[in-house]
Amino acid sequence: MKKLATALALGALTLAARADEGMWTFNAFPKQKVAAAYGVTVTDAWLDHVRLSSVRLAQGCSASFVSGQGLVMTNHHCVEACLEQLSTAERNYIAQGFYAKTLAEEVRCPVLEVNQLVEIRDVTERMKKATAGLSGQAFNDAKKAESGKIEEECQTSPALRCNVVSLYHGGIYDLYKYRRYQDVRIVFAPEFAIAFFGGDPDNFMFPRYDLDVSFVRVYEEGKPLQAKDFLRFSRSGPRAGELVFVAGNPGGTSRRLTVAELRYERDILLPERIARLSELRGALVEFQNRGPEEKRVSQGLLFGVENSLKAFKGRREALVDREFFASKVEEEEAFRKKLRGDPKDGPAALAAYGAIEQAEDLRKSVRFELADVMGSAGFMTDYFGIARTLVRGAEERQKPNGVRLEEFQEAQLPAVTHRLFSPAPIYPEFEIFKLTWSLTKLREDLGPDHPFVKKALGAEAPAELAARLVNGTKLKDVELRKKLWEGGAQAVGASDDPMIAFARLVDPDSRAVRKMYERDIDSVVTKGSEAIAQARFALEGTSNYPDATFTPRITYGTVAGWQEGKREVPPFTEMQGAFERASGRDPFALPKSWLEAKGRLDLKTPFDFSATTDIIGGNSGSPVVDAEARVVGLVFDGNIWSLGGDYGFDPKLNRTVAVDTAAIAEALGKIYGASRVLDELAPVK
Repeated sequence: MKKLATALALGALTLAARADEGMWTFNAFPKQKVAAAYGVTVTDAWLDHVRLSSVRLAQGCSASFVSGQGLVMTNHHCVEACLEQLSTAERNYIAQGFYAKTLAEEVRCPVLEVNQLVEIRDVTERMKKATAGLSGQAFNDAKKAESGKIEEECQTSPALRCNVVSLYHGGIYDLYKYRRYQDVRIVFAPEFAIAFFGGDPDNFMFPRYDLDVSFVRVYEEGKPLQAKDFLRFSRSGPRAGELVFVAGNPGGTSRRLTVAELRYERDILLPERIARLSELRGALVEFQNRGPEEKRVSQGLLFGVENSLKAFKGRREALVDREFFASKVEEEEAFRKKLRGDPKDGPAALAAYGAIEQAEDLRKSVRFELADVMGSAGFMTDYFGIARTLVRGAEERQKPNGVRLEEFQEAQLPAVTHRLFSPAPIYPEFEIFKLTWSLTKLREDLGPDHPFVKKALGAEAPAELAARLVNGTKLKDVELRKKLWEGGAQAVGASDDPMIAFARLVDPDSRAVRKMYERDIDSVVTKGSEAIAQARFALEGTSNYPDATFTPRITYGTVAGWQEGKREVPPFTEMQGAFERASGRDPFALPKSWLEAKGRLDLKTPFDFSATTDIIGGNSGSPVVDAEARVVGLVFDGNIWSLGGDYGFDPKLNRTVAVDTAAIAEALGKIYGASRVLDELAPVK
């Protein structure tokens, strides 16, 4: 990470390497840069095909259509929640894997949703006109109302999902229109032991030997979707040095944040998140030690905690590097100097820096109220999420669309009800454990004398309250949830369910803190960022890429290793390496299926590879495609240097890590006997 920071601080990037940086929107891809650097012509038709073939999983991952029958390829860890929800004590699909030998055996995932971007439309003028001359709560209300109106006009069917997306921190507003698919069924997933071979010790490392792949299928009206656009599957994978593209949905980057915002992340946000996740990790390990069933139901959460913990540590390591942070300060000061000579946009942008700094100071002082009162960090149970949705939904749906909380505007309701009515199992013992832990942290964060703590806990200890709420609620019953949702305010208000009553109790306080946050922090930062973006736009236009926003982006680079000190890291691993690395003990224990199939495998088959493409969290499951739009790899990670990629990109060290399609084909055919899947993948020569 020190090398990443130093390289960025000194600007030691070659012109050719600079071309590899950027998470570009599909409607502003730098085709001329690619042509100049690599001699490859990228056409609008090529971009449209790749965009329509690449999809987003609403739960936070990326994926792609890989057949004309709606077959979708993504990571194992992107469908792990589905596998966990379908598993039982008798059949653990995470540990044992899943394969539907026939179409009839494909099982619907309780919550999974696939989004395909079908249209992008610029709505900047509408949004700017609606908020012109406003600030504070008025600015926030106008912005929310206009975006809600635009989304409602767009979403003419529940099968559509429309989102107004802020790009360049408010410099541009685009309307993204998605085709929404909610009938998604699991087709194939390997065992967790090979999907996450090496476990947390190997996470964000390289070399890697992971088959982090799964296949699901999109259904429409009960039948497999007839997909017009899909990526043909290369069984040979990429070559070293080959130009490749990654199409996916990077979750979020902070490369254009102000120094005040970065300072808050460095000094407050990241240290506290690291400490909290470390504590939760220890508690989860203790819970898992209670027995095999406890381990099964909590494995997904532990995986997420460990992954986030490592990512946050990497992000903070970049920010605490003095040279790197100094480069951010120097960059901002250089831009401010330009603003002082800009009579048109300069004054507003310069004032915005001061306003944002004040907002960050306020955020620091109320951060625990934001997390525990406005948010739900103190109420970590699926049941509270259900109860809050019912309580707030009943109130919000009575209001005009434009004044509702954003998550309950009409365009958002199909996603809300999809989650609310999910039949995914909920395990009382685990819910009591999570709620007890988070209530304890709530009291610790705010202090026992805080009015909200007294209101929430009353005279009960965290463990007592958690047990009473979880054991007493009937919200496990999906039909009851439907009745309460359909019954609206009258039904929810009359409910004596203890979790519903608890959500009603704390909601006024939560709304009050949210109102303060939107008025005094969020609107200030948003409006200030727009002023800075406007000034930057006048200088740069769209010649640079916007920060990531968990919307479809495309990046490019080459299949390449890197130089780490005196050690040359090659770009490929081979299947043989997995057997050499295996110790027979977790997390380096290969599944029985692999050990039995060793003699049938071509052990020289490329397994995982690294590339210079610019990615971040959210790109998990993204297809790696070649210049012919053939899928040659599947993104599942980055190397350790990529963790600082939230704040900057160094093409010398930052690397994408992907599963080679050659390994996917070899495993499907020779280990799992998944010929039905392998035959469906449209082959290319």
